[in-house]
Amino acid sequence: MSTARTAERALYAVSDLHSAIPANRDLVDGIRPSTDDDWLVVAGDVAEHADEITASLGLLARRFARVVWVPGNHELWSTPGDPVQLRGEARYRQLVELCRELGVLTPEDPYAVWDGPGGPVTVAPLFVLYDYTFRPPGAATQQEALDAAYAAGIVCNDEFVLHPDPYPTRGDWCRARVAYTEGRLAAAADPAKPLLMVNHFPLTRHPTEVLWHPEFAQWCGTELTADWHRRFPTEAVVYGHLHIPRTTWQDGVRFEEVSLGYPRERRDGLRRPIPRRIVPAETADAEQARRVAAR
Repeated sequence: MSTARTAERALYAVSDLHSAIPANRDLVDGIRPSTDDDWLVVAGDVAEHADEITASLGLLARRFARVVWVPGNHELWSTPGDPVQLRGEARYRQLVELCRELGVLTPEDPYAVWDGPGGPVTVAPLFVLYDYTFRPPGAATQQEALDAAYAAGIVCNDEFVLHPDPYPTRGDWCRARVAYTEGRLAAAADPAKPLLMVNHFPLTRHPTEVLWHPEFAQWCGTELTADWHRRFPTEAVVYGHLHIPRTTWQDGVRFEEVSLGYPRERRDGLRRPIPRRIVPAETADAEQARRVAAR
């Protein structure tokens, strides 16, 4: 599968490659730039095991002029079959070093500025987790939200394999990442070079409102980031995790969910181009989404 060719260089985005799955690996192998100067943002969930993550990101880094990565929850899983037996922050830091060896930018690196068509845009890769504040209706506390999820049989695997070490809880790790990231965004805020914020999890609750199982939303983000697209000059927000690829608008800001997802979710084929062109925006689709959001 090749990206649609354009007459100018562009910045693309994709997430939730899950490249250990053979059908997905074939699609990842088909991802190619349209020009030698294209950039690619990878918004998490490349794979679970370090060797597969290395192989996929290495392939993409050899093809694109610049690759930017943020972790998804799957990269942070600590599973028995992974030869890299690290947990929590130590696992994340090891993935950062892996990316640096490949020449891939991470949330720990200086933000790069896309100065091509549609720019300049400051590309801000974020690593912000979730803190169980996207609760289902009727759940006033985290415990009530978890109880509702267990009762419905809708429980994220993170509860068993995503460890927050050395933080006491995933919520504590999330809050530490929010504080760290807010400082970086404030320092980079420049209306002349608006931010392209990239996070695996949605930055607002809005995208989770279409989930079939509202109990799952608690593993999808934090209310602490709900105003970032308003507080900081923002060109667009890229995210994944939900496996619901679409363009939406919130407060005049474009939000792009760019996931590939699982084969069973693609019974009728790919619903959108993979990867998705973000800068310059896919004009026709962006305008259509804006009109739908305004209804």
